[in-house]
Amino acid sequence: MQNLGFLIDGGNVFGGIAVGVDALSLWFMAIICLVFVAGALYGTDYMKHYLEHSRALVLHIVSYVVCFLSMLALCVLRNALAFLVAWELMALSSFILIIFESWKKETVEAGANFFIQSHISVALLTAGFLGLAAKCGSYDFDAMSAWCHTAAGARESYPFFMLLIAGFAVKAGFVPFHTWLPRAHPAAPAHISGVMSGVIIKIGIYGILRSISLFNPDMMLTGCIILAVSAISGLYGVMLAIVQHNLKKLLAYHSIENIGIIGMGIGVGCIGAGMGSSVLAGLGFCGALLHTLNHALFKSSLFFTAGNVYHAAHTLDIEHLGGLVKKLPATAAFFLIAAVAICGLPPMNGFVSELLIYMGLFDWMGSASATTAVGAAFAILALVMIGGLAILCFTKAFGIVFLGSARSELPEMKEFGLLRTLPLGVMAMVMLSIGLFPQFYLRMVSDACLAVFPGASVAELPIGMGKVSIAAIALVVLILILLGVKKLVNSKRTIASGPTWGCGYTAATPRIQYTATSFVKTYADMFTGLLGFHKEYKPVEGIYPQERGSWESENYDRIETGLIERPLGVYRRLMDRFSFLQNGHLQMYILYGIICIVVTILLTFIFV
Repeated sequence: MQNLGFLIDGGNVFGGIAVGVDALSLWFMAIICLVFVAGALYGTDYMKHYLEHSRALVLHIVSYVVCFLSMLALCVLRNALAFLVAWELMALSSFILIIFESWKKETVEAGANFFIQSHISVALLTAGFLGLAAKCGSYDFDAMSAWCHTAAGARESYPFFMLLIAGFAVKAGFVPFHTWLPRAHPAAPAHISGVMSGVIIKIGIYGILRSISLFNPDMMLTGCIILAVSAISGLYGVMLAIVQHNLKKLLAYHSIENIGIIGMGIGVGCIGAGMGSSVLAGLGFCGALLHTLNHALFKSSLFFTAGNVYHAAHTLDIEHLGGLVKKLPATAAFFLIAAVAICGLPPMNGFVSELLIYMGLFDWMGSASATTAVGAAFAILALVMIGGLAILCFTKAFGIVFLGSARSELPEMKEFGLLRTLPLGVMAMVMLSIGLFPQFYLRMVSDACLAVFPGASVAELPIGMGKVSIAAIALVVLILILLGVKKLVNSKRTIASGPTWGCGYTAATPRIQYTATSFVKTYADMFTGLLGFHKEYKPVEGIYPQERGSWESENYDRIETGLIERPLGVYRRLMDRFSFLQNGHLQMYILYGIICIVVTILLTFIFV
């Protein structure tokens, strides 16, 4: 595709602002439009529950539009100052969207966490862009790119490039920059969670890919760093997701997992570019870009269905749910479809993009030296473990939430209307179409891949997408045949229904079913040291106990504890030592002002 570019007048502040559209921009703009439109449709019905908060609702709608437009602007702007302004607009509007339910303390805390970490991202991006602008004398991306491709620029630009990558990584949610995600998703309305996971974190991926395409980094070194960080992110995200009790928090950690998978594709693509292998670069970058679309589809679907569960059951605590397939059959079906997709199982879309990344890793291992082949093998192992653990997690999530019987008393509920099911149905159809006809989508994504690295090629794949398509279609046909045979056989039988046999136990209650905790207890015991748990145990005491026993466990994120909570605790204790200064006496505050003025005058005489 031919690039389209032009200048717009930015006044005295910005000067001429370069605007450009290429295949990479269009790919991300298409994903943004798809998810935002689906979120708007779903949110129209979802927000009917909050009509009494009319002012907050108006601000929410305005912020939604501003966030959408600012993200589209980020995809086309080619001026660093204008890009940072659009980035700030996106951060502020996202913050307002997250704290819609500002009357809840935990929502405000999550929003503050997001706001602070978003501005860490802004600070890193500002430092990187200002450093590059100081070196090349311009804020225009093309001028920066031209300087980076000189001999001096290639040597001096890498620290600024890494600042940009770190800034974009905060927004994308790579470990250890992920800690805002598990807090923000449960706090935000369901359609905002879908948009956040579907596209807002993906703008960080866009920034990384755009930086790679413009600023001439050491591709081999960059690829190895991104691949290692991404593998850790994917594993850490899915390992923590398995032990979550809050459904939206579980999905939030899976966003970190899938960002890790996308990052692994980017890392493989960079390594291929560094090796001069067009096939390896094509497999990596195409796998990453296609998984970006795939994740936007199935993760927004999962958050929308989680919103249905919340409004129907008034809770997201998995321990209190169960049996919802009988009351919300469409929601359960769409959740199951998206769960199959996120686990990378055929014939859904997640299988295709992960297959491309697998092929890239195997291609790299086959052509690498003995040392790098070990790294490729570990990356393959990490991707295999991510897929296996994702299946465990969503078996637990679907089984505990939708199957069995409710583990607590739930309100009366019924399936939701067209505005909620239409977006889910459309996205399910798109997900299935990618799984059944991957060659069509691979042709679309190859143009965006060429915008990242012009030498990339997917013309010669180790496994042709046509064969994948035939296998996927055959699998669907086989499933339909088996379902048809089952229906035909059962139509001639009288099927009696009754309570599940309780193995002779006549006082069975839903409380003896598997809980979310017991379902993964073996796994949790195996990784207790890595994951971290707070446990409270109250034993039954005495021959005639007066109080009931109890056992509770809650998972915590060790990285969040080490990087955020402990430093904040030290800071609070330090500030508490100066609390005597805020004593409520007006005379003391006037004295502080006089002291400040006197010190300022003295310093002026000393240094001027």
